[in-house]
This record gives sequence, C-alpha cells and structure tokens, in this order.
Amino acid sequence: MLFVAFLALLAVCAASEVGPQYSFSPPLGSGSGSPYTVTGEGRITAIRVWESYNSNIRGFQFRYGFVWSPVGGYTYGTAKEIELYEGEAIVQVSGKYRHYLESVVFTTNQGRSLYAGQPYGHSFNMYPEHRDAELVFISGRVHGAITSIGTHWAVVNPSFNSTAGH
Repeated sequence: MLFVAFLALLAVCAASEVGPQYSFSPPLGSGSGSPYTVTGEGRITAIRVWESYNSNIRGFQFRYGFVWSPVGGYTYGTAKEIELYEGEAIVQVSGKYRHYLESVVFTTNQGRSLYAGQPYGHSFNMYPEHRDAELVFISGRVHGAITSIGTHWAVVNPSFNSTAGH
C-alpha cells in the first residue's frame, strides 16, 4: 500500500514544473497496531478528522480533487472538516501525542487551521523541507485510535487536479 502511495507521489511530482522535490517527516507516537496510508491522486482539497469525545484522534480522510480517499483509522461520530480554497495547501501538521495521537492541527499556506483532539502529551511540528512543497499524504499506525502519524511532502503543480476541475 505504501509502495502504491509512493508511485502516486512520483506521478504528482513528475507533473510539477519545479521537478520532484520530496521530504518525509518520520512517524511520531507509539506506533502499535496496523499500518494505514491516506493518499490519492492530485492535490488535497479537503480534510476530515474524527476524534473521540474529549480525547484522541480516531481517523483521517483526505479529498483529492473531487474524490475522497479511504479512511485511515476509524470514523467516530461527526468529523471535523476543512475544505481548502483554490490554491490553498497544507504546509504544517502539528499536535500532541502520548500512546495515541491526542491532537492534530493542519495549517494551510493561507493561515487557516483545522484543530481536532485535546492538547495532552508531547508536542510535535511537521513541515516540508522545500519552501514550495505541501502535504501530499500521511501514513502511520492505528490500534483503536491513531498511534502514529508521518507526513509526506512534495512540490505539486498548482493546477494538477484542483477544485476548479482541471
């Protein structure tokens, strides 16, 4: 599954005018349980996060263009969601973790954020190595709730699979 995600990432980077520039923020958290990958084709255009009431992060889902990815982890109650504007991208993922991922914040290049979970545990802050890169997919492990998260960043052609129907 991660290999397929990597091939999709290479296709996105190949469509970039800048060329393939990729970086990876290694997973943080206890890392127990089964692996998950949340990936798709093109740019991320929306994010959903499920959290336990007053507790940890249960699952993630990204929309690429107009297509929602499978859920990484589990759905639980009502998801918190952010829809990105045309040209907007995720440029930072931060939060807190203990055994489980306790909170997560997705921040965009336009200063908007999606907050989920409760701020308990060790802090983390993930961002791309390349100035023009954005979040393209996440991976990690899940055991009842998310036990680890790693982020994958790349420079993406802005018109590739955008919400404007390109």
